[in-house]
Amino acid sequence: MPSWRTTLTAAGVTGPRLREDFTYVARRVLRREPAPYVTLRLLAAPPLVPWLTAGVGFMNLVDDVAETGTPQERSAGLAALTGQVEAALKTGDSPDPLLRAYAHAVATRGLPGHWVSRFLEGAATAEAGFDGFDTEEDFQTYLDAYAWPGVLVFTGLQYQGGPDEEQAAGWRRFVDAAQRVDFLADLAGDLADGRLCLPRARLAEHSVTRADLEQARDTAAVRALLADETRRARSALDATEGILDLVEPGLRPVIAAMTELMGHQLTAVERAGVRALRKDVGYGLAAPVRTLLRARAGRRGEARRRPPIRRS
Repeated sequence: MPSWRTTLTAAGVTGPRLREDFTYVARRVLRREPAPYVTLRLLAAPPLVPWLTAGVGFMNLVDDVAETGTPQERSAGLAALTGQVEAALKTGDSPDPLLRAYAHAVATRGLPGHWVSRFLEGAATAEAGFDGFDTEEDFQTYLDAYAWPGVLVFTGLQYQGGPDEEQAAGWRRFVDAAQRVDFLADLAGDLADGRLCLPRARLAEHSVTRADLEQARDTAAVRALLADETRRARSALDATEGILDLVEPGLRPVIAAMTELMGHQLTAVERAGVRALRKDVGYGLAAPVRTLLRARAGRRGEARRRPPIRRS
């Protein structure tokens, strides 16, 4: 793995201030999201790593503001952040090194600004005011408003000029699967925090109450509901097949690893059944280690198969 300084140089980040900005973001992401950061550093092509790291940092910043404090504090915080982001994207400058780095990434990679503005709008509406979903249609609206643009302010930076229509649609399928798996894996924690992330209409279809879930009641109806939800998640995960064809070669090992780990986590949820209502379901340790080692070995093998660059 090349050093961080070499990685910045490979991406063309040469100015001392910008290098400090990207280094600040990398340290912030490492503290908050060590697994994605390590995965990027180990598996992504070095020229992409600073841009994607800035994307993760920006996504985390918006998430944190949208989920912290009272509804009024969230609204005020997001309004202030939106103004700061708009100024940074327009001028390329900001008092915040994270926003400076992200603005530079957006400008350099040519990510269309509408993905950023959609994400901020979704944070102020769909996420900051989140009160669960009545129906599947409400869940899909949440994906369109917040989760889909949220993933593209990060992954969209892999494409010079931003994702085309087919690529964006592929990420829409990916985020549908990822969100379903995440909601199922975090059922216990979300319920403890007062968040119900399964559509209320589907609870009613199975004659399950919110109290049944909060109290982790092991009933036939609860088991049927969870089995139905995991089947939906499995179908959504199957629908992501072909996503690697839409990913830039330098990011394919990362997305392959992420998809494999989603599958591991969903399998763990399926095995847990009602126990998923008592404790959040993680990856465990062995599966991520095996996945990263296998992906790392595959990346090295592909690099050896590439023809050498001939210089005149």
